[in-house]
Parts: sequence; structure tokens; C-alpha cells
Amino acid sequence: MSKRVFIGGAWPYANYNIHIGHLAALLPADVIARYYRQHGDQVIYASGTDCHGTPITQRALKEQVEPSEIAEKYHNSDVNDFQDLNFTYDSYGATYMDWHQKEVQDIFKNLYDNAFLYDKQVNQVYCEHCNKFLADREIGGTCPVCGADARGDQCDTCLTAFDPQELKEKHCLICGGDTTLKPNHELVFSLSQFQHQLQDYFEENHGYWRANAVKETAKYLEQGLPDRDATRNLNWGIPVPFEGYEEKRIYVWFEAVLGYLTSGRQAAQNLGIDFDEFLRNSPDLETYYVHGKDNIPFHTVIFPGLLLAMGKDIQLPKHIISSEYVTMNEEKMSKSKGNLITVRELIQSFHSDSIRFFFLMNNPEKKDMNFNAEDLINTHNKILVGGFGNFVNRNLSFLKKKFDGVVPEGKVDPSIQELTERLYDTIGGKIESGDIRSAVEEMIHYIQTANKYYDNGKPWVLVKEDPSAFADITATCLYIMANMSNLFAPVIPDGCLRLREILKLPIQESWKPATINGSLTLGDCPVLYERILNN
Repeated sequence: MSKRVFIGGAWPYANYNIHIGHLAALLPADVIARYYRQHGDQVIYASGTDCHGTPITQRALKEQVEPSEIAEKYHNSDVNDFQDLNFTYDSYGATYMDWHQKEVQDIFKNLYDNAFLYDKQVNQVYCEHCNKFLADREIGGTCPVCGADARGDQCDTCLTAFDPQELKEKHCLICGGDTTLKPNHELVFSLSQFQHQLQDYFEENHGYWRANAVKETAKYLEQGLPDRDATRNLNWGIPVPFEGYEEKRIYVWFEAVLGYLTSGRQAAQNLGIDFDEFLRNSPDLETYYVHGKDNIPFHTVIFPGLLLAMGKDIQLPKHIISSEYVTMNEEKMSKSKGNLITVRELIQSFHSDSIRFFFLMNNPEKKDMNFNAEDLINTHNKILVGGFGNFVNRNLSFLKKKFDGVVPEGKVDPSIQELTERLYDTIGGKIESGDIRSAVEEMIHYIQTANKYYDNGKPWVLVKEDPSAFADITATCLYIMANMSNLFAPVIPDGCLRLREILKLPIQESWKPATINGSLTLGDCPVLYERILNN
């Protein structure tokens, strides 16, 4: 029975080029999307660029341009990076686009009409020198929980969320001066109303979540869910659609997570799908939300709370694929610290398959991953060139040399066929559960098995001593290659496509065992990957 599968990849901020920390967190989503499409399921894979909020205005001030220019610049940069790494989004939008803003405003009105948004006078952090209420990212101080340097409403060190007022030793990050508290009025989302429903949701679904998501969400629920401001005094963002709030904008935490719905709806329209029906909660729907661990509460508490408030029969996030951090020199990647490598820098130096394979093989699923370019080169040379590429090349080059590319007909080894058929279930099951590293390990084992089979069979000897046995080993090796091109495609799509072209297989991969035409005549057989010299 086919499934409906919705996959939401986290929305990177449009305040700089995406870096390898984003890449490691978001790559699993593309693997999952590719797998389900191969499986024959109906997939919507949606994401976009988060173009509102203080980080964008801060970047605009730094570059002395309008926020809209920054948003468009980095959105286009993100689009190019994802395309060059073979991400297969069905829709990749931006929060400044009209269709996103209109739907967010409609949802905002709906929640207001149903009393889930209310006006409240609150004390907010104010800078007398700058003469303005400060946005979260404009407030610095010391975390009230762990004592680390923090800013805004969340500590990046211990991941605790709090009201900015709770920061100790608060100061303005714009001018460096002290701050005061002043009364202001905001529209507030009554998240606390959904405490019990979200607790029940957590109990029912956390078995599908990564361990870090379980831990962080349990902490939030135990603390008790506070209502959250849904507006801010800003001049860049989605306008609040009510009179009396002309100087307000919808808070970025509210509108950004709704991007899964707005971008998903765009994809559905392009695919001719009823999106509301697609997201209807039922056993044949699987939803995946893929992000870094600093975004956990937005996906496991806030977004589900908004969905509950909307009152529609939409499946709450089921699979939470939340990665740990990528570090450089054992420190968290950070745009503000300049401690990062951008995706564009990697693309300029390495093949997309090499980048994808390395970050998926070492994906920070349970602990932080420390990046080293030398490790990427060694992985490429050892596994993609020396393992996968070598197995393909020595088989095909031998056939071209000895038989002018005409493949002799033989029988596939039943033990290899049985192993291969099991792998579809094994690798598929691991991808479905978000265990991508383990799925890649299974692929590596298959490569090792293939090379061992070739070495033990000694086809270069059998071609003279036992042509029939040689034909069987050759048929088996070609069978392995054909299935590698299916099984590995979610991870290294370029190499698998080239292999399918060499073997004259249909371009579209599937998730079922493939066979080779016995009358195959090989054309050109270029190597799949070139060795990288480590300077």
C-alpha cells in the first residue's frame, strides 16, 4: 500500500550563506524524500529561506542595504547551493513571498477570531540610547541556567528557552549599553492552553524521535508551557493584519514554522494534490521534520501547538529528525563567530556525491561531528573510489578489454541475490526510521561484499579456465552494480545515475531488485569518481 509522505526541512536564516552545519542537519531529509519516491509513494518535500527577523536586519545594517536585498540575496544563494548538492525539494520558498505572507495572515486572523491570540501589556527590554524596544537577538547577557554567554530567548550552550527578561547582566548588542524594562502591548499566543494535549502528543509520538528531541521536549513540558508573544515592534516582517498594530510585525517564530504549510501547499498545487487532504491525519501518512537540535522546541512544541489551535485534522509532526552540531576545532559552527565553512566553499572543491556521502556517513545523529577536510578526502578516495568505483571499473574495463563490451550471459549467484533482496528491506527500514548513518553502513558493507566476491571468484583466471563460471560471476557482479544504482541513489545520486546510463538501465530508480539484460553491450565506461590528491 502506497503512503503519503510529507517532509519538512528546516528553513535557514537569510543572513549569510548556509554552512556545513546546516548541510549535515538537512541532508537526511533529501535522502528520505528520494527513498520514498523510489518506493513509489506520494511525496511532498518542502522548505525555504527564513527571511524575516533580527538577523536579517542586522546583516542589512552591516552591509548598508535594505533587509529585502539581504533576504533575496541569501535566498538565491541557498537555492543555488541546494541545487548543486542535488537536493530535490518539491517547493523551496522564502518567507517574503506573497503566498507565504497571505496564508500566515489568514492563520493569524483565524487564531485571533478563536481567542487563541489576545492582547496583553508586557514589560519588554528597552534601550534608552537606541530609543527602541529590543528584539531578542539584540539582547545579550548571561544565561540564567548555566551561566554561559547568551542572547535573546534561548541559550545556545544548554538550549534552555526563557523570556529575554530573565537574562542576567542584560545589555544592548547594538550599542553595548545597559537596558531597562518598559511596558508595551503585544498579541500573545495562548500556548499554555495546549499543555495537556501536547503532553499526550509527546507520549504517543516520542518513540519516533531522536533522543535529543525527547530530552529537550520533556524538559519544556515539565517546566510548563508559557504563552508566547506573537508580535514584535519591527519594521521588517509580515504586517499584523489588524488596526492598532501598524507598528507591529508577526513574530518570526510564529510565521517561520508555518512555512511548512505554505511551502507545502505550493508544492501540492504544482503536483495537482489537495494539500489539506494530503496532510489529513491517518495511518497512511508519514510526516518528517528535519532540523538541528537548536530548533527542537519549535518543531515538537510550538508548531504542534499552532496546528492544534488551527483546529484542522492535520497530523502533528510524527518523525523528528534532529541532528547534533557540526563543530570546527571542537567548537560549534557559528555565523556570528565566523567559525564556519560555507557549503559553497565545499562545492567549489569537491564533487556533490563526495560531500553528501561524507556528511551522511558521519552524520551527527547522536553526538557532535567535528569536520576536517582531510577526512572528507580520505573517505572519498577509500570508499567512493577505492570501493564502489573500483568494483565497477575493474568489472567493466575487463569486459571492454576482453569482450569489446559484449556481456556474456550467465546466472546470478542465489546467495548474492538473497542478500541483495534483504538489503532493500534493511536499508529502507533504516531510512524510514531516520537512521541514515546505519543505512550508509549497510551500503559500505555491500561494497565490501562485492569486492570480496570478485576477488574470491578470480574472473581473470576463470575467463580462460572455465568460461561458464566466468559468465556467472560476471552476471552476478553486474546484478550487484544494477542494485547498487538503486540502493545508493538516495545518498550519491550522480554516481548512481552515471552507472545506470552505463548499464543501460531505466533512468528512474526504483526500490526493488533490478536485473540486467542478458544481451547487454556496453558503450563508454568512464570511471565513476576520480581520486582526489591530498596536498
